[in-house]
Formats: sequence, structure tokens, C-alpha cells
Amino acid sequence: MCGIFTITEIKGDASKLRKRAISHVKRLRHRGPDWSGVYSDSKAVICHERLAIVDINHGAQPLIDSLTGRVLAVNGEIYNHRALRSEKLKKPHEFNTDSDCEPLLYLYDEYGPDFLNDLNGIFAFVIYDPKDGDYFIARDHIGINPLYWGRDGEGNLYVASEMKALHDICTKVEVFPPGHYYKGSEGKLVQWYKPNWAEPGFIPEKPADLDALREALIAAVKRQLMCDVPYGLLISGGVDSSIIAAVAARHAERRVETDGAEQAWWPRIHSFSIGLPDAPDTKYAKKVAEYIGCQHHEITFTIQEAIDALPDVIYHLETFDVTTIRAGTPMYLMTRKIKAMGIKMILSGEGSDEIFGGYLYFHKAPDRVEFHEELVRKLSMLHLYDCLRANKVTAAWGVEARVPFLDPEFLQVAMNINPADKMIRRAAPGQDPREGRMEKHILRKAFDGWIPDEILWRQKEQFSDGVGYSWIDSLKAYAEKEVSDSAMASP
Repeated sequence: MCGIFTITEIKGDASKLRKRAISHVKRLRHRGPDWSGVYSDSKAVICHERLAIVDINHGAQPLIDSLTGRVLAVNGEIYNHRALRSEKLKKPHEFNTDSDCEPLLYLYDEYGPDFLNDLNGIFAFVIYDPKDGDYFIARDHIGINPLYWGRDGEGNLYVASEMKALHDICTKVEVFPPGHYYKGSEGKLVQWYKPNWAEPGFIPEKPADLDALREALIAAVKRQLMCDVPYGLLISGGVDSSIIAAVAARHAERRVETDGAEQAWWPRIHSFSIGLPDAPDTKYAKKVAEYIGCQHHEITFTIQEAIDALPDVIYHLETFDVTTIRAGTPMYLMTRKIKAMGIKMILSGEGSDEIFGGYLYFHKAPDRVEFHEELVRKLSMLHLYDCLRANKVTAAWGVEARVPFLDPEFLQVAMNINPADKMIRRAAPGQDPREGRMEKHILRKAFDGWIPDEILWRQKEQFSDGVGYSWIDSLKAYAEKEVSDSAMASP
């Protein structure tokens, strides 16, 4: 993860705004502790805080197109950047780095906003053109990477990776919507991500193809192993993270950047879990790690450590949503340990519940139409909850979380499955779960044999439950102690 902070449409003294930008972008340095870069002229200030993951030595930003002069600041990873370089770009361009982000400059030059549909990655970026002061802002398809914007009292436009860099400058701070772009000269938000499965009234008819589903997820995981630094796997002990870990472990020995021609720089893959002592998740996570051959690290925490961390967790999450905070706190504590081991990228299992109807209330869906419509609704809101949590609590320690289930190509396969094939039908009491249809049963069947059966067919646990049931009870007790009814009633 990186952090970006930009000011465009400058109305006043740009030199003063440059000082302001340098001061405020420091609030994002936890996201990118490896390098700081600034570009400025009379019309804009473009700042970048870098977390170096690809092309460590030469990928510092902002990046500048030596021919057009356009300036780019990106928070993200473009997983298909090599294919874009070799297959999509037609003009000769002077590449200065092997960065996965540099092709964005030249794709924009050749195709304008249309190139966004060719990207496979997670991103939030600004491209600025010093020739005319125009600029282009875009965010990835689901909103995996955060982005916010607002204007100050003079009308200057600010964009940043987190609200904390904007809240005391802008008269109003808003979420830049996922799957959209904004071009300054056009002055309007445009939705660029329009998958067929999200169209109103569309209900998929295609039967589940387990082989196609499995191959699509394998391809997504392999793409996201693109990395020039040590990486790790989060294993909660549930089916989602365990499947991602199992796929990654099978491809960890060879570098995906060279299509397997070279041995991986760090072939011994490390996995991580966290919980209170004797938490239900940790024993299952250990079994998965042993099964797939990972070097596993089991992290424990105390209730007091979690409560002490709450102010910092809320600061980084920038939300008071209870579920996000209670699930984010153990993840925040775990990421600190992960970073201490020198790991800068992790794979995680977010998104599966929203794609396959993994939440227990999905068994109440009356028909396939409402089942699919609820999946689409959940995915459209993911940037406010699970994506926000996974991104910000890991970025708090300078670690990047990647989420293969939300890969756009995998989404296109999984979300075009007839929702009738995803619907839940419980097995009879005492019957093998495989005889019925428990939540996410087609995903489980697609990866039969990849992880132990007791995890493959394990009932879903919330992450905040799985780390220890007493965590939620203790959090409630703490809130009741600290916040009285009279305080809540006060204006």
C-alpha cells in the first residue's frame, strides 16, 4: 500500500499549498514508509508516500512521462502490467522503471479513460497534465483501495488515501466512489466499471462449473503473488482464507513474474493466525498450515491488549462501525507482528461471503432473484466495511493486503453463476454436510482435497468470533463501562 495526497485546481499561492501538502501527507506515511516524493507547479501539488513492493530500486513516485510531462501518483498494484506493456501499448514509450504502475501513464496517453477496463489490480490514482492543468482521478472496481476527496474554502480540490489528511482542510470530505473516474475538464463523475452481473434485473442462468470456478481463482491468486519482497498468508481457520493459502502454497516455489522460469526469491512461505488463548480459529489454522506445508506463526493476544489498541484502531480505520472495529482489532495486532518479521504483503480471504452468500441469513432468501440481488448489494457496499478494514489496519503498519476473491476476472466467473446453485439447503441433522448445501457449498466442492475436510466443511465463524468468543463479550462490557446511558442521551 502507498499513500497519495494531491491538490489540483489551485486558486492561490501554490508555494504555500506545497508546504501544506508536505505537512498533511505525513499523516499517510504509515501507508508508505519507504520513500516520499513531491511534484509541484503553479497549478498542482502531487505527493506520494511509497511502500516498495515491486521494482524496489526504481519505482519511486510521482512518475513522470518524459514525452507528455504528465505526472502520476498511485496507491495500488496492477497485476497484469507485463501483459499491458507487451500487448496493449502500441506507441513507443520510454519506460524508466519496471514498476507495475508506470504503464498507467502511457495507457492513458493512448486510450484515455477507456484503459481502465483493461486493468486487473487494486488502485486509486491521480494523473495530472501540467500543460493545461487538467487531471484524471480513478478508483478500482470494488473500492479495495481507499480514496477521498473534498474542497477547501478557496475551491482547491484535494484527494487523499485517508480522511485524516483532509478533515481539517476541506469543508466537506467524501468517499470517491469505487469503479468511477473524474476528469477535471469534464467536471463529472463517470462509472467505468459496469459488469453485466450488476445490471438491474439481470439474473445469471449459467450452471456452476466447478472446474472453471477453481481455475479462475487459481489464476487470481497467481496474479497476486507478484511481489519483490517477502510475503505471507493470513489463515483464519475458515474455508476462505484456507483456500487462498492452499493455492498460494502450491505456486510459492516459482516466480510468477517470470511465468515460473525462475525459483522464487522466498520459496518458504509463512502463514499467520491470531486469537485469544484456546481460540477456535487457531487450532484449525494450524491444521491448514501443516496440510499445505507453510511455516506457521500463531499469534496470541489478551483482552487488555486489544482494548488498549482500540483508539489506534479507530484512528486508522476512520469508522465507528462496531463490526469493522471488533474484527479489525485482532488484525491490527497481528499485522504489527507480521511487519516485525520483515513481511510487506499478505494474501487474505475477504470477498467470498459476498460472492457466494456466506452469511448465515442467506438461507432465508426466498428465491434465486433475491439471493443474487443481495449479493450485488453486498459487493457494492464492501468498500465501506471489509475492504476498508483489510486495507487500513494492515496499512497502519506498512503492510499491503491483497484479496484474490475480488479479482475482476474471478468475479466475472463467480458472479455469472446461476444463483440457484449458490442457495443454501441444510443437510438433515446428523447427515454429512456434503449431502446438503451449506453456505458457499460450490466453492467448497471446487476445492475438495485442497484443505482438510474438517476445515473445508466447517461452519462459518465471524473473524471476531473465531479469535475468541470472549473478545466480543469483553468489548461490550468495556463499552458499557466507558459510555453511560446519560452520555449517549446528551446532545
